[in-house]
Amino acid sequence: MAANGDNQTVSEYIVHHLTNLTYGKLPEGFEREDGTIISAGGQWTLAHGPNEMSVMGFNAIHVDSMLWSVGLGLIFCWLFRRVAVKASSDTPSGWINFVEMVVEFVDGTVKDTFHGRNPLVAPLALTIFVWVFMMNLMDLIPVDLIPHSLMLAGVEYQKIVPSTDPNITMGMAIGVFVLMLFYSIKVKGFGFVKELTLNPFNHPLFIPINLFMEVVGLLAKPFSLGLRLFGNMYAGEMIFILIAALFSVGIFWMLPAALLQVGWAIFHILVITLQAFIFMVLTIVYLSMAHEDH
Repeated sequence: MAANGDNQTVSEYIVHHLTNLTYGKLPEGFEREDGTIISAGGQWTLAHGPNEMSVMGFNAIHVDSMLWSVGLGLIFCWLFRRVAVKASSDTPSGWINFVEMVVEFVDGTVKDTFHGRNPLVAPLALTIFVWVFMMNLMDLIPVDLIPHSLMLAGVEYQKIVPSTDPNITMGMAIGVFVLMLFYSIKVKGFGFVKELTLNPFNHPLFIPINLFMEVVGLLAKPFSLGLRLFGNMYAGEMIFILIAALFSVGIFWMLPAALLQVGWAIFHILVITLQAFIFMVLTIVYLSMAHEDH
């Protein structure tokens, strides 16, 4: 997996593989890398380098992360729907047996962790576990395979692991956070306000201190949920890229690099599964806390 292009340095190779395919609006008068000047009113286009990506700002969209995450979500729905259609009272086998094992595992985790009554929690936990696992699983595909293939088709950048993009992980975390707030208000009502203002010190004089500590703790939940997944998967992807870069160093590094790739891939199977499980369990715990109305 040598670096793409004869003149590409290792640092350029690493930066290229960590750059998203970005779509956004370039401002009027901006000079692109090919020398063209953006006309009046700006232009929505794909970025052709880090400078263009930085100018696009907050409204830019990581096209690769969106397509891979949505695509994997649709594959998950299709595969599990096929199992649901084929399910019967007979002894399951093959893929049906595997899916039933996953469903039973998630269902058991929800029963052990969630102490309220909500039919949404178990399906949500199953979706999160399988979807995050599938996004993490993309990390095991050789780092040059898909990006290099798409470069031949004219696509300059391509990150195929959605969970290495903080926009994806934080988006999921914020979704969980919104659900947590919704059920906290629905189940506890005014008790949620009392929880924020009278904990841990049950006295009116300490309301500002209580509110500050509780709000900080509340806002820390989505950040810890999203950034934990992103940090672990980003680090794993970085190691894969660094090992792949060894192939371009020389022929004597090819065998050690290949052994390192295989060893890290085997270990990473545990990492991607564990991160999906942690994201699911924390989601269940946070929703369980939102349903505690005592």
